[in-house]
Amino acid sequence: MLEVRNLRKAYGDIVAVEDVSFSVGDGEVFGLLGPNGAGKSTTMMMACGLLTPDAGTILIDGQEMRPDRRELKRLLGVVPQDLAIYPELTARENLRFFGKLYGLNGSRLTARIDDALERTGLAPRADGAAHTFSGGMKRRLNFGCALLHEPKLLILDEPTVGVDPQSRSHLLDSVQQLSREGVAVIYASHYMEEVEEVCRRVAIVDHGRVVAEDTLDALLGRLKSVIRLRVRGQNVAVPQRFASIATVEQDGDDEHQLIDIDRGKIDSGTSLDETLATLLTEARNQGATLETVESHEPNLERLFLELTGNRLRD
Repeated sequence: MLEVRNLRKAYGDIVAVEDVSFSVGDGEVFGLLGPNGAGKSTTMMMACGLLTPDAGTILIDGQEMRPDRRELKRLLGVVPQDLAIYPELTARENLRFFGKLYGLNGSRLTARIDDALERTGLAPRADGAAHTFSGGMKRRLNFGCALLHEPKLLILDEPTVGVDPQSRSHLLDSVQQLSREGVAVIYASHYMEEVEEVCRRVAIVDHGRVVAEDTLDALLGRLKSVIRLRVRGQNVAVPQRFASIATVEQDGDDEHQLIDIDRGKIDSGTSLDETLATLLTEARNQGATLETVESHEPNLERLFLELTGNRLRD
């Protein structure tokens, strides 16, 4: 449905997007994960024809997107990060206004408004003014406005910023339902847990570049499942027979060390408990004392840290 090839966009000397490429198929929820300022919004503005790239190509349904291609823009639904609703209008009036902008009218428009209200859970408040809504309800209305014309590609830019847990859950459920109906979705967020929940493929973006892009399983498969022991002591050494599964490093001072155990490399004939007990006994014999035990499972936060050296930042 969407193919992005080698996009570049700069504002003077500041490069916002550099050589970004990815594709999104029908019914796929594709995640763009990165911190604020990573270039996600700029990429999506180019994808929907609101910005002209300095270089690169964007194909929508096999046709090149340009600012004047209205027939391609009709295939898109866009939910911007900033709310695009009229606070003085009711939910129904907002939907009617945007529906008419899409060229809908009569019974068709009425049916699409009713569908949007049901999908967003706003039917009971359909005739309430938007300015009386909670932040989460406004986000849901913003989302509903983008669905009126039944887009083939839905572009979501940080759709859950500042929403309550109930609204977040409702929006994520709606995204998954649209995927089942064959709608292609770009889901841009800096909330890793949301991307992990709804996306099958993910591009990790930082400083305008895609630093990794693959299925979620493949990306997380790059990481180890680690048990980390933090001990107080100096010059703790791992016995030779554990050298293939455990490593030791200093923890920022002269008094503490970290022992990382790769769970995937523990011999099938040995339990994790036995391995931990043996290593702790060895550490105690070397004068060390255990302070904490942590389990580090693969997740996108860890992957981002490994790829960029930074944590996902708000």
